[in-house]
Amino acid sequence: MATIITMPRLSDTMTEGTVATWLKKVGDTIKEGDILAEIETDKATMEFESFNSGVLLHIGIEAGQTAPVDSLLAIIGKEGEDISALLSGGSSTPKAETTPVNETPIATAPQAAVAIPAGVKVITMPRLSDTMTTGTVATWLKKVGDSVKEGDMLAEIETDKATMEFESFNAGTLLFIGIQEGESAPVDSVLAIIGPAGTDITGIAENYSKGGETVVPKTETTAPVAPSQPTQEATSSDNGRVFASPLAKQIAKDKGINLSQVKGSGENGRIVKSDIENFIPSASVTSQSTSQPEVSVTTPVKPFVPAGENYSEKIPNSTMRKVIAKRLSESIFTAPHFYLTIEVAMDEAMKSRATINTVPDTKVSFNDMVIKACAMALKKHPKVNSQWADDAITIHHHVNIGVAVAVEDGLVVPVLKFADQMSLSQIGSTVKDVAGRAKNKKLQPAEMEGSTFTVSNLGMFGITEFTSIINQPNSAILSVGAIVEKPVVRNGQIVVGNTMKVTLACDHRTVDGATGAQFLQTLRTCLENPVTMLA
Repeated sequence: MATIITMPRLSDTMTEGTVATWLKKVGDTIKEGDILAEIETDKATMEFESFNSGVLLHIGIEAGQTAPVDSLLAIIGKEGEDISALLSGGSSTPKAETTPVNETPIATAPQAAVAIPAGVKVITMPRLSDTMTTGTVATWLKKVGDSVKEGDMLAEIETDKATMEFESFNAGTLLFIGIQEGESAPVDSVLAIIGPAGTDITGIAENYSKGGETVVPKTETTAPVAPSQPTQEATSSDNGRVFASPLAKQIAKDKGINLSQVKGSGENGRIVKSDIENFIPSASVTSQSTSQPEVSVTTPVKPFVPAGENYSEKIPNSTMRKVIAKRLSESIFTAPHFYLTIEVAMDEAMKSRATINTVPDTKVSFNDMVIKACAMALKKHPKVNSQWADDAITIHHHVNIGVAVAVEDGLVVPVLKFADQMSLSQIGSTVKDVAGRAKNKKLQPAEMEGSTFTVSNLGMFGITEFTSIINQPNSAILSVGAIVEKPVVRNGQIVVGNTMKVTLACDHRTVDGATGAQFLQTLRTCLENPVTMLA
C-alpha cells in the first residue's frame, strides 16, 4: 500500500521546487494532515501537508535540493514494506499523491450517481485569474459549524500573483472544509460544503465531480465522513513547533527574529506577516535553553572570520530568483534595447507639488507627477505605447501604466488603468493604495495585468540615473532618478537649480530613436510646466 509523493505544483508558473526543510524524517509515523516539509517556490515558501497515513519510508529530495514538479519527493507506506520496485521506477511514475500504488483502479463502467441533499452547496477552488490552475488557502475566516451568510468572507486564497478574500455566495452552515490552511489544490477541487446544520454529507466531498453530482465508485465502500474539524493552531504545539504562515517565517528569518518570542494575532494564535513587521523585541532576550548565550533576536549571528583569511559564502538560488532571472533574460535577449536619457528641470514641479499638497486630504508625490506626464506623452506618441508580435505591431490607444513596487519576495507591477483619464490626486491615492496592498499580497490578479507602459523609480534611494529592462510585452520602460540640487545655467547665468534624470528604455523593433526622443521632449514639457497637466 506504499504511496509515492511527488513534488507538488504550488503555483501555475512553478516548474520546480526546493525543499527548504523536512519536518519529518525516515522512520517517522505520518498521520493524514501532518506537515511533511516546507517547499520553496518562485513565489513563496509553503508548508506541504501529507494526504496519507503510514511511515515515511524514503526521502527523494533532501533539504536544500531543487527538483522539477512531479519528481519523487517521498514514499509513505507500512513499516518494513519493500519499496525497491518504486525506487527503481519512481522518476517516471505519474503523480500519485493520493493514490496507493497497488490499489485496484476504479471501474470505468456506469456508476450510481448520488444526488446532493437539498440545500447543500459544494464550494470549489475558484479560478481567480485566467492563468490560475491551483490555489492555496492562506487563512480560513470561518470554521466548521459556523453560520455563513451570503456575502461573508470564507477564506483568503493565495495564487502566484496575489492573496484574495473569497466571498460566499450561499447561506447556511459550514459543514466541511476540504482544503486546510497552507494546502494547495487545483482549480475546481472541493474547497468547502455549506448547507443546513446537521445535514448528512457522507461521500459528497470524496466523490464530487465537476459536473455537479457525486459518484460512488463500485470498488470502494465509503465510510461516513464526519465534518472536518479546523486545525487548532496555537503559537506553538506540544512538540515545540511554532505555527506561523510561510511568509511570516521567511520575514522572521530575514530579520533574525525568534518566532518563539512573537505573539500571533491570527486565528488560534497563528503568527502572520503583520505580527513580524510590528514585533518589538525586549531590551534583552535570552534563549530558551540556559546552555545558550544571550543574543539579540534582531541581529543575525555572523560567522567568525579571522583577519587576513579568505572567506566566501554560497547562497543557493531560490526558485523565485531563478524565475526572475529567466524572465529578465528573455526580455533583454529578445527585445533589442536602446536607451535615451534627458535631464529635466524640476523647480516648477516642486513648487506645484507643494501647492497641490496644501489641499486637505491630498498627497501627491513626484512619482505621481511623472506617471501623469507619461500618460499625457503616451497619448501624443502612441507608438511608444505598443506591443511587438511577429505578424503585427499593436498600438494601444488606452494608457495603462505599470508602477514597479518592491516587495518582500521581489518585484510586482500593479497597473493604473486609463491613467491618462486620472487627475494627479487620483493617481496619488491609487498608487498609495495599490503599493500598500502589493506589499501585503492583497492585490487582485487583474490589478497586475494589462500594462502598456512601465515606470520604475529609484530616486527615493538616492539613485540619480539608471537603466531598466523592459517589462514585456511593453515596448518601453521609464527609469526615474532622484532630484538633485546643482548649479545650472539659465539665461546665461549660473544659478542653483533642481534637476532629475530620466532614462527611456525602448524596444527597437517597435520604437525608433526619433520616436523615443519626441516622447521624452513631451514628457519634459509636462514636468517643467506642470500647469499643462492640470488642463
